[in-house]
Amino acid sequence: MAVQAPEARTARPSWGAVIWDLLTTVDHKKIGLMYAFVAFLSFAISGVLALLFRIQLWDPANQFLTGSAFNQMITVHGAMMLFFFILQAGLAGFGNFLVPLMLGERDVALPRINAFSFWTFLFAIVLVVVSLFFGDVPQAGWTFYYPLSTSLGSAFYMAAILLLGISSLLSNANFVATIYNLRMKGMSLWKMPMYVWSIFAASILNLFTLAGLTAATLVTLLDVKLGLTLFNPDLGGDPVLFQQFFWFYSHPTVYVMLLPYLGILAEISSTFARKPLFGYKAMVYAQMGIVLLGMLVWAHHMFTVGQSAIFQIAFAFTTALIAVPTGVKIFNLLGTLWGGKLVMKTPLYWVLGFIFNFLIGGITGVMLSMVPFDYHAQDSYFVVAHFHNVLMAGSGFGAFAGLYYWWPKFTGRMYDDRLGKLHFWLFLVGYLLVFMPQYVMGFLGMPRRYYTYPADVTGLVTLNQISTIGAVVLTIGGLVWLWAMYKSLRSGPKAPANPWGGWTLEWATSSPPPAHNFDVKFPEKIESERPLYDWERAGLKPEPVDPKTIHLPNSSFWPVFTSTALFVMFFGMAAFDWPNGWMLAGALLTLVGLVGWALEPEYSHLVEHHTVTGKSQGWMGMAWFITSEIGLFAILIAGYLYLRLTGNAVPPEERPALWLALVNTFFLVSSSFVVHSAHHDLKHGKASPFKLGLLITIVLGVVFLGVQGYEFVLAHQHLPWTEDLWMAAFFTIVGLHGLHVLIGATGLSLAYLQALLGRSDAKNHATLEAAGMYWHLVDAVWLFIVVLFYVW
Repeated sequence: MAVQAPEARTARPSWGAVIWDLLTTVDHKKIGLMYAFVAFLSFAISGVLALLFRIQLWDPANQFLTGSAFNQMITVHGAMMLFFFILQAGLAGFGNFLVPLMLGERDVALPRINAFSFWTFLFAIVLVVVSLFFGDVPQAGWTFYYPLSTSLGSAFYMAAILLLGISSLLSNANFVATIYNLRMKGMSLWKMPMYVWSIFAASILNLFTLAGLTAATLVTLLDVKLGLTLFNPDLGGDPVLFQQFFWFYSHPTVYVMLLPYLGILAEISSTFARKPLFGYKAMVYAQMGIVLLGMLVWAHHMFTVGQSAIFQIAFAFTTALIAVPTGVKIFNLLGTLWGGKLVMKTPLYWVLGFIFNFLIGGITGVMLSMVPFDYHAQDSYFVVAHFHNVLMAGSGFGAFAGLYYWWPKFTGRMYDDRLGKLHFWLFLVGYLLVFMPQYVMGFLGMPRRYYTYPADVTGLVTLNQISTIGAVVLTIGGLVWLWAMYKSLRSGPKAPANPWGGWTLEWATSSPPPAHNFDVKFPEKIESERPLYDWERAGLKPEPVDPKTIHLPNSSFWPVFTSTALFVMFFGMAAFDWPNGWMLAGALLTLVGLVGWALEPEYSHLVEHHTVTGKSQGWMGMAWFITSEIGLFAILIAGYLYLRLTGNAVPPEERPALWLALVNTFFLVSSSFVVHSAHHDLKHGKASPFKLGLLITIVLGVVFLGVQGYEFVLAHQHLPWTEDLWMAAFFTIVGLHGLHVLIGATGLSLAYLQALLGRSDAKNHATLEAAGMYWHLVDAVWLFIVVLFYVW
């Protein structure tokens, strides 16, 4: 889509036109705003649920919310606050809007993937809501520990988490590809704004660890629907293995929820202190240190499950150690503010509130890293208070700091600063009233997730009542926030391009930015993370750009169509026994969506993309996506090795035949060489050999799946997976690999269809490039599987 000169508006677009635009947009700014809107809506809903169960806890004799209803409120509150608000607002919401602007680019690396990620995220929320109509809302807590998570409501929750995982993986791979491969000329990694670094670090950490949540969720859902499990002790499985899988992701995700907000706070601190960020490189190293150490601390959630002393000491050490890079970042913020000419606007209030509250959360976190203390505090209200200190008064305050800071850029409107400050004070006071008493409740032994408590424990009733009063104050603060936003949108003064005097590139365009982001070409000389400041000092100015030379990706209906089809399939997976018509219809519609997507040109004109590395955006996105796929197989195989080495998963005397596996290995490995040769032929203009090679690859993949299906039938007839743990592990891991082969074959088929219609050539082969990389992945994984299940 070529950019046209702007025309004078004659009338507002109709509601139908606005809805269609939102459904089909691939504009990173609109997608970011939709992410942010849904995220903050999730925060509001979660807040209402929290108020309801705090009302129940006003008095131990209350019958307002009891039993399952209380558990459901707790579960949905936790899931929406963590997965749909904190995780999304700072990363996908603000990140989508701001990262391309801060990099001086016109969009993300993969615009249609970006749109698909948003709609898939939205349908994950819808899937949780749909469980209401089946009378079984999830109630096992947001951690859905096995075997508590074997109800229909939990099936909806797990299907939603899997759907959210697809969205997150694609979104994170897109961010990393954008940041690593799509920066403006002159902007090296060490010249990027700190917020961009924080998105980069959080996305990498999420890609490396999300496999843990996927493995825990997938295996539990397979248990619910098919009796296929690694966790059931009746079969020799280990329920604690679920916790290992789950926390391998769910503690690192605390840092995924934190890192973007630390980047936001760094940007705000520098702007409102009127000075450069203190210790820029130290802050970058600290962020990457958190990425590394964040993957080594998960088991401090499991000190009380009976692990060995060595195991506990090791994770106690790494848990305490991660306080070092986290502390460095706090010192960076304090050093930036120290000695600055502070401009006390609303965003800076939230920064100061974050620092105060997060320090309390950090100190109590170090306390919980001490194993004897953790024995006392585990599953008590002390943990609840600590957790909210880090994420509600930490990341949550960071989210509001970012919202108030970039609100003029998002909306083109200023807001009433007095209302913003009133909102802050109500939230700060309300928060302290809610959660400071809960530390004491924890010391008094009050367990979390209970709808009542003993009235005869001195002070417990009073402390709970103070906590509930705080929830009311928070609710009033929330109403002030909504009024401030509504008033701004309705009658707020128009925002200038740079209302705060910021120095990063998002402030170099209008508020809100045009569809193409910038009307100018920036100088390529960048000295620091503050390019506007550098150019002003050097006397450099941007040059106007002819709008006719700007080309944007076309709007597309296929991302939302494909996401809707995927929702239909996952709804069938959650609601009914497998297989069923919903799953089949959803799968077929997903295939239709992918075909439409593959045949629709992304740009109206052939566009030469500038990339930093020389690799295509599709190559870069798939390379980072594959890291998470490797992690998924690695963590499942690690679980299998644990069960095998402990003697619980012993191969039966007659396991699946090695000779058949070796024949299948020949088919699959041969196909990898063939697709590589086909890709080489395409790049050298040899169309006929390319098409033939691609067709042969697809046929070999289909033959592999046919042989594997035959093998599965024989194996299940001989010894069902419901009767033997080794067979359960075999069907889980080998079957998951078969699913990946099917996905890879589908991608190659789409590339073949493009070739038949003349849509592929030496310069346009993104589908083949990505599908070929994925195909090499499934081939490599298969070699490990053959050794572990057929040879050993």
